[in-house]
Amino acid sequence: MTQARAGSVSLGSLILAPALLTLAVTLLRLIGELLNWSPVFFARAAGGAGAIVGIVWLVPIFGIYFAWKLARSGPAPGAGAVVGLALLGFAIVAGSIALTGPVLKLGQDAQFGVITVACVLAAGVAYRGWPALNRTLFAYGLAARVPVAVVMLVAIYANWGTHYDVLSPGFPEMAPLAKWFFIGLIPQIFMWVPFTMVAGALCGGLTLLAVGRSRPAN
Repeated sequence: MTQARAGSVSLGSLILAPALLTLAVTLLRLIGELLNWSPVFFARAAGGAGAIVGIVWLVPIFGIYFAWKLARSGPAPGAGAVVGLALLGFAIVAGSIALTGPVLKLGQDAQFGVITVACVLAAGVAYRGWPALNRTLFAYGLAARVPVAVVMLVAIYANWGTHYDVLSPGFPEMAPLAKWFFIGLIPQIFMWVPFTMVAGALCGGLTLLAVGRSRPAN
């Protein structure tokens, strides 16, 4: 059986260490919240409140790392296209938020659906800039976010009161499995994985600019 590859680098070997480090941060975050450590580092509010300890901050780091490894191992696309398509992806998501909220004033369910679709579309747009990088970011995103979704499922049923199971203000109460579906599974897989791809692609494109590798891809 052939092993999946990103460019000329083994995909599994490329994401293994980042995925393990990300899992360690997820577990550290969970422990910190359960033990009521400093909210600056381990915020328990819905959404995480921008706490310092969190896996979202690893996305740009690994976007740079993956781009550097791929650019060293084989052909890389033009940096301008990678950056431009990533920025277009961000614009699609920002536009969907503005359109469904202040402009159309859609209900919460409709906003959620439109923004989710926009996130997936944004990832598809960013993918076109550097497919090898985005395949890597997609695999890493799943490796990072599937464990979070599992933690959220357990936290919701156990009612831990962490950011993994707390509802945002205005979000209706619902059965545990439905709650996990709407605040856990869908956001983690269809919002945060696309975010990983778009933000990682932007950082990857900037990395190409920094290292001066803008050779045309085959």
